Amino acid sequence: MFLEPYMPQEPKCGWLEVICGSMFSGKTEELIRRLKRATIANQKVIIFKPVVDTRYGENAIVSHDSNSIKAIGVSKSIEILELADSYEVIGIDEAQFFDLELAEVSQKLALDGKRVIIAGLDMDYLGKPFGPIPSLLAVSEYITKVHAICPHCGTLATHSYRKEKDGDLVLLGEKDLYEPRCRGCYSKGEQLQLKKAKELEKEV
Repeated sequence: MFLEPYMPQEPKCGWLEVICGSMFSGKTEELIRRLKRATIANQKVIIFKPVVDTRYGENAIVSHDSNSIKAIGVSKSIEILELADSYEVIGIDEAQFFDLELAEVSQKLALDGKRVIIAGLDMDYLGKPFGPIPSLLAVSEYITKVHAICPHCGTLATHSYRKEKDGDLVLLGEKDLYEPRCRGCYSKGEQLQLKKAKELEKEV
């Protein structure tokens, strides 16, 4: 379990924390836990989410276990700089949907003495690094990788498997469209879908 490092009363600079992993791995749950602890410590907390994520409404982030906390939807990461100016702790959920400037914005916040906690998918459904997450991992002081459980073999899941392929990289959905899988089961699923696609091509 992540425990907050000692934070002096008048810090010269803050730091970045990244929580990453596949879908259904508990990223948002861990983000909410840390933010609630900061609130208990009487720190001024503000949370942001991308406006494209409308699964649970516009003004909250919600974990798959139905824990929630109020959040502000923003369209560009640069907006966070002004909105977070008077806060000590900044939470950012679904970071993979933000623009690539999020890493630079986060570093500016940290240099301004703020603790920045970011949660997001480290890989997209194709198994490739997702959006600004790789850059955030490179510049963060603290990284937590959480895992789901693969429903096919019971081992740790690292990939987000999309049950039905779609051309769009960003396709919002829950267990109706996605499931967590380990590396091996993810690969088997991809090969099976490729085989089915080739069979359909032959039929046409």
